[in-house]
Amino acid sequence: MELKKYKIVNGHIITPYRIIRNGTLITEGSRILAVSDRDLEMPDATVMDARGQYVSAGFVDLHVHGGGGHDFMDGTVEAFLRVAEKHREFGTTSLVPTTLSSDKASLLKAIDVYEAAHKLNTVGARFAGLHLEGPYVAMNQRGAQDPKYIRNPDAAEYMEVLASSNVVTRWSAAPELPGALPFGRYLRSKGILAAAAHTDAVYEEMLEAYENGYTHITHMYSAMSGVTRRNAFRYAGAIEAAYLIDEMTVEIIADGVHLPAPLLKLVYKIKGPGKTALITDAMRAAGMGPGESILGGLDNGIRVIVEDGVAKLPDRSSFAGSVATTDQLVRTMVNLAEVPLVEAVRMATATPATIAGIADRTGSLVEGKDADIIFFDEQIRVSSVFIEGVLAGVHAETLSTAKNK
Repeated sequence: MELKKYKIVNGHIITPYRIIRNGTLITEGSRILAVSDRDLEMPDATVMDARGQYVSAGFVDLHVHGGGGHDFMDGTVEAFLRVAEKHREFGTTSLVPTTLSSDKASLLKAIDVYEAAHKLNTVGARFAGLHLEGPYVAMNQRGAQDPKYIRNPDAAEYMEVLASSNVVTRWSAAPELPGALPFGRYLRSKGILAAAAHTDAVYEEMLEAYENGYTHITHMYSAMSGVTRRNAFRYAGAIEAAYLIDEMTVEIIADGVHLPAPLLKLVYKIKGPGKTALITDAMRAAGMGPGESILGGLDNGIRVIVEDGVAKLPDRSSFAGSVATTDQLVRTMVNLAEVPLVEAVRMATATPATIAGIADRTGSLVEGKDADIIFFDEQIRVSSVFIEGVLAGVHAETLSTAKNK
């Protein structure tokens, strides 16, 4: 069977390091066949006119809980598929479904549902492994995590969970908890990303954690220790450790609400685009309007209020996850943090793909990689989405039915 070919013309192609003005990109089947600053002859390809838009690798979201009225903790295949489809609309072509602190049965169910949904997910953003956030977190840094599920790492429990499947690719925990260092080493031995999250750790504990496998920071600044005093002496916290440990990677909720412009600029200045991933941390209300919603599963989740562009606990004491989409993250970094477009896009594509361990197949527009491609305009409004070479969403005026002459 002949593979479908597309020739994308009149677009400004964004790579991790430059923009190729009026370049040409050709796909064949699920892969990128060629990227060039010249016109390439491809007589049997369907031509797509990007009409001066930017052509980018699809966005990669390392941390997302839900969207479009659904949450991964709903425990249904339908919820998984609808979340993937909603985020695809905004340019996400790969995402990592994320759980909340829960009992062991719910974690095992999330794994089972992930496996079933993964096989059926043909039109939404692809699933790039499962992220377990909690339940091993610090109680006073729990944020919107339900306290009744929070506990210390239990070797028998996490070994059973991980033995049930190989779909878990990252697990977020507080590394200062009893048993957390052996847990980090165990995750590392399994090739699973161990991330520090919801933590009260001081610098010395974070340094030891890094040595024991915790190489990534979950939603930097959110539910995380900074400079603290103990018996009148100051101690650097997890935030300062993230800056001081050069190889530590971080992720930030760049929705313009969780972190103000000065902090976005600070993370960018110190960690740089190669160590910083943009994440939505989106809950079920992402892509919807303000009003009441639920964080977590419909059966046992926490009621929240969506207002001011963010989800909050009912008493407004804490944020309860964002309602951002990936296009908004890039827009925020460009407009609010004044980051160059190329580097903002890198933080939403190549960098998270590298952290997730999928950069060999996606995250940049390179010959041989998957044809995960999006078009967007100067306002970062996404118009067309390819996932593995399949046109999943498109504005009709960009597509020419004529073959390339």
